[in-house]
Amino acid sequence: MRRPTLLGALGVVVLLSAGCGIPAASDVRVDGKGEAATKAGRVDGPGSEPPTRTASGSLNEVFVRNFLSAAAGEPDRAYERVKAFIAPEDKPSLQDKKGSEVALNVVRLREAVYTLNSDSTTTVKITVQQIGVLRANGILAPPVATETQYEFGLRSAAFDSGVNDERAGLYVLDPPNVLLLSDEALKRYYQDESIYFWSSDRTRLVPDQRYRPLAVPDERRVNEVVKWLVGGPSDWLRPGVVGLPDGTELINNATGANGRWEVNLDMSGDDQNGIDQLITQLAWSLGDRPGELELKVRNNSQPVQDLDERRTFKPLYPNAVSPQRFGVYEGAIHPLDFGSELSGAVPLAPEANRTIVSADLALAKEQRVLAAMVVTGSSKSRYRLAVGTGTEPISVISRSSTEYSSISRPVWLRTVDSRPGRGLVVADGQLYRFDEAARMYPVPLNLPEVTAVAAALDGQRVALIAGGRLYVAAVNPDGGGVSIGPPRQLVTSLTGLTAVDWGREDRLVVAGSAGQPAIYEISVDGALETPLRTDVGAKVNHLTAYPTNRNVRVPSGAYMFEANGVAYRSSPFERIEHDRVRDIPPTPAGVRVSNPSAPFFLY
Repeated sequence: MRRPTLLGALGVVVLLSAGCGIPAASDVRVDGKGEAATKAGRVDGPGSEPPTRTASGSLNEVFVRNFLSAAAGEPDRAYERVKAFIAPEDKPSLQDKKGSEVALNVVRLREAVYTLNSDSTTTVKITVQQIGVLRANGILAPPVATETQYEFGLRSAAFDSGVNDERAGLYVLDPPNVLLLSDEALKRYYQDESIYFWSSDRTRLVPDQRYRPLAVPDERRVNEVVKWLVGGPSDWLRPGVVGLPDGTELINNATGANGRWEVNLDMSGDDQNGIDQLITQLAWSLGDRPGELELKVRNNSQPVQDLDERRTFKPLYPNAVSPQRFGVYEGAIHPLDFGSELSGAVPLAPEANRTIVSADLALAKEQRVLAAMVVTGSSKSRYRLAVGTGTEPISVISRSSTEYSSISRPVWLRTVDSRPGRGLVVADGQLYRFDEAARMYPVPLNLPEVTAVAAALDGQRVALIAGGRLYVAAVNPDGGGVSIGPPRQLVTSLTGLTAVDWGREDRLVVAGSAGQPAIYEISVDGALETPLRTDVGAKVNHLTAYPTNRNVRVPSGAYMFEANGVAYRSSPFERIEHDRVRDIPPTPAGVRVSNPSAPFFLY
């Protein structure tokens, strides 16, 4: 028999009809969906540790939010923190795991329904979206659980103390048999960070997202990062990168004082170039941390490196430059003028700059221009891929041998060397790679119809939309071609996705529906979402972003899009009008002007 509970203050109250089959003595409360409910569950002020069991008093809604935060923090104490919320009689139902076995099921809370029972306990039913599994190594892996609802009870802790005091708080009855962590708790009690692995051809560093509990003392941060690197990359990224040599282990813990850090690795091989690359890898994986690093390999010291100097002389994106805005106006590419922003000339000769529908222009090593364009074919409903490369102005253009009924905006896979350009494009639902001669080769993917592709600034990762869902995958240069690793599906709040691009090295800008057309920023593992625009008003059929990075400052408008035939830019949000288009003749009075379309960045 359950012990009685004291009733606390209630939030939103929704009474369900008797037809629901709930006893007349019951009271059902629905904790609403969306941002308002999320904010209501937060306690004021920042902190590295989640709230204790008694922090919510007898407020059911706040207690449940805190219960879904309890597992946050260092993995070794996750079960201890969660069990503090569970009634003593139910604690044995949650079996402890230790160390690397600890895994948190990260969920997005959709709705919580509270039913007051005749014995004064409360039944809670939460509706969730499974986002992923947060492992002890900081990786958010794809979700394993399939449950969309969890049910548990609440009772007052006042009975146990024998004092009728709401400050005694609540207990959880019949808890879920897994550790749950809300996405809001992930945002609040963890720092998302990027560590870096060398690409499979060892030409550039590729970011891999991790989560570090804020409760971890700062002096242990270096040690955590080194352990992550030793453990290797995330599974989905593995096909496009290389980890440390097999058998690499950390000798003791990384230690440091007064800005000087010592890392000692048991690592095979005596390749000095490989050791130098490891130092660069460590420097960037430590973020913006200043100071000096002394790397030891089997107790043999390497020259001490200043971390800031290493990052300066070994940049992540050596070819990154400030972006320039362009768009398509009456079948030709034109610069878009936004005042103080850098605006250059079109790098195409006039004879090549015609019948264009959309385009991607990129700068390769030594300012070589890569141009890929969708152009009209034999009719307005047929399209070809057109490609040209070289120093500007480009006049020689190659066209694909086949026409298609639909082609997405092509994207280049950016390189840091002088290898020939390679890109990706979607045509009639199939992903293709293309070369500088506009030859197109199907890329095998075990996905439904593909509608969009976007490439990260490192050229080693892509985002895809297939069947209205979002995926990421690693790119592996395969001789003269390109292979794509197994795609990982990302769980998002958006449905019916239509467009995607990379907004940062660890964030995607995605268009879809959140009840109405919207644009969100979504982390590369799907866990962190930020609405950018929820009032788009029409389906977004074109989206482009400049992936901000540590080499170049963010432009005033980091993304542009097109919806219902109208182009827009962000920050400040404005419609891209005819007067923003450069290098066009004046329009006679009374003549209707066209709208620019398919905006994009050159960088």
